[in-house]
Amino acid sequence: MNGSSIYHALDASKCIGCTHCMKSCPTEAIRVVNGLAEIDHERCVYCGQCHRACPTHAFYVVQDDLAMIRSFKYRVILFPSIMIGQFPEKYSEDQIYDGLKKVGFTHVYEVEQPMQVLIDSINEVLADKETTKPAISIYCPAIVRLIQGRYPSLTENLILRKAPHNLAAHFAIEQLMLEGARREEIGLFYATPCIAKIAAVKSPVGESESIVDGIVNMNQLYNEVMKVISEGQAEDHSVQRQNLSAEGITWSLTRGESCHFGSRGIAIDGIHNAVRFLERLENDQVKGIDFIEMRACDQSCAGGILLTGNRFMTVERLERRAKRYPAAKDISPETIRAKTEELKLKLILDSIVPKPHFAFGKDRIKAMEKMSKAQRIVCFLPGIDCGACGAPNCQALAEDMVNNKAKMSDCTFLQQMWVGEDKINARKAFLNMEKKWGKDRFKADCNKRGRRNEGF
Repeated sequence: MNGSSIYHALDASKCIGCTHCMKSCPTEAIRVVNGLAEIDHERCVYCGQCHRACPTHAFYVVQDDLAMIRSFKYRVILFPSIMIGQFPEKYSEDQIYDGLKKVGFTHVYEVEQPMQVLIDSINEVLADKETTKPAISIYCPAIVRLIQGRYPSLTENLILRKAPHNLAAHFAIEQLMLEGARREEIGLFYATPCIAKIAAVKSPVGESESIVDGIVNMNQLYNEVMKVISEGQAEDHSVQRQNLSAEGITWSLTRGESCHFGSRGIAIDGIHNAVRFLERLENDQVKGIDFIEMRACDQSCAGGILLTGNRFMTVERLERRAKRYPAAKDISPETIRAKTEELKLKLILDSIVPKPHFAFGKDRIKAMEKMSKAQRIVCFLPGIDCGACGAPNCQALAEDMVNNKAKMSDCTFLQQMWVGEDKINARKAFLNMEKKWGKDRFKADCNKRGRRNEGF
C-alpha cells in the first residue's frame, strides 16, 4: 500500500495525546509526537481500534461523497445483512429497502446472495490437496493486511476467493444486464461497516481494481435512511431478497463462515485475539485445524466502528431473522437466474503477496545490527511499558531510538534517575517532558478528557 492510500486520518484540533489509541493499536502504528498522535500508515491495517479507543473522536474516515451516486442511471447499493440489524425492530425489511430507494438508489442488494456459489467455491479450494492448511478466510481485510505485514509466511494459507460484496456486485451486474442495462450505466456502491473494507475496495488485495465504484459509510447511510423511512406500509421488495439465505444473513457474524467448512473449523474475533493466535500459528503450535475464520472486530462485523447499533443486539436480531430464511442449498437455481460457474470464476483472486514491515529496513545485515543495538538499549529501559515516552512500550521506544526517531531522554523514568544522580537538573527534565507532551499539559484541569473507558 502506498503512502497516498489513506482511509482514515487524525484531526489534530481534537487530539489530546492521551495515548489510548497508541496503546490499543495491535501493530504499534501510532506514536505521540509533540503531544499529538501520529499514524504510521505503512504499519496500519485499518482495524479501527484507534477510533474505538479515542475519547475525543479525533480519528475520522476518508470516504466518498454520497452525491456521486447521481452519476449513474442504475444506482446499486450493496450492503451486508448486518445493516438490517442496526434498525429498530419496528421497521420491516421492506421499509428499510424503501428508505434506501428514497435516499437515491434504484436497486438494493444484500451482499450475501447467492451464498451457495461462494460456499461451493471455498469448499472446492479446501478439497484441493495442494491447499495449505489451515486455510484462512480473507473475509476480513484487516486480518489479510495484518498477515501480509506481520506474518508474511502465512499468506500462502489465505483462501484466494473474494468476499461476498464482490459476489453480489457481479451478480447485480448480471441481473441488471439481463434487464437491458449497459455496464457503463451501472454504479455499484458498498455500504461499509468498517475502515478495513474501505481499503478493500479502494486498494484491493489480490486483484488489480475493485468492481465496486464507491464506498458509503454505513453510519451515514443509516442516518440518511432514518430521515426518510416510512412508518406505514412499504412496497414489497422481497424479489430483491429471493436469493438471500440463512447462511448469508449470519455470514458476517462470528462462526458465520467456520461452521460450513472442514471437519475442524474455528472462529476468532477481536484483533488482539487474532494477533495472539497468529503468533502460535506461525510458530507451528496449531495442529489439526482445517479452516480459520478470523475477524478484527469483537462480535465480528456486528462490532464494526461505522455501525450505529449495539453489537450484541445486532447479533440477536440477525440470528432471529435468519430463522425465517431458507438454507442456501435449498434456493432453486431457476431463482438465481445466473450462470453460477461463471460467477465462481469471477470470485477467484490473484495470489496475495507478503508485504512485511521491516522495522529496521530491508538491508538484512544492517537490520541485524540495528536489532542487536535495540536489544542492548532495552537493557537500560525500565520495562514498565507506560507509554509516557510517546511509544507503546519499551521495545518500541528502543526501535525508534535505533531508527533515530526518539532518544533515551524520552523515558520519564531514566530522566528521574538522572536527576537523582545529578546528571541533569530538574528544570531540564521538565522541559524535556513539556517538549514531548506540549506546553501547559501538566497543569491541573478537572475537565480534561481521556478517562478510563471514555472512548468505549
